[in-house]
Amino acid sequence: MRVIIIEDEAPAFRRLEKILLEIDPTIEIVEVLDSVEDTVKWLQNHEHPDLAMLDIQISDGISFQIFEETEVKCPVIFTT
Repeated sequence: MRVIIIEDEAPAFRRLEKILLEIDPTIEIVEVLDSVEDTVKWLQNHEHPDLAMLDIQISDGISFQIFEETEVKCPVIFTT
């Protein structure tokens, strides 16, 4: 399973990555993004992952803005 994580706090990202890999070591974290702007650009220029893990409050706004700026073609889990 290919996963992106949108999280602007390094300890939270590392904890989430650890949990995911404990559940399933075959999970591939394809990208870690920390802003609305970077996430929108990434989604517009890459194959969408199988799952996105999103923190709600990120460095440049609220992650709900991502859905206003681009289409998200994968399931989303909010991790706040």
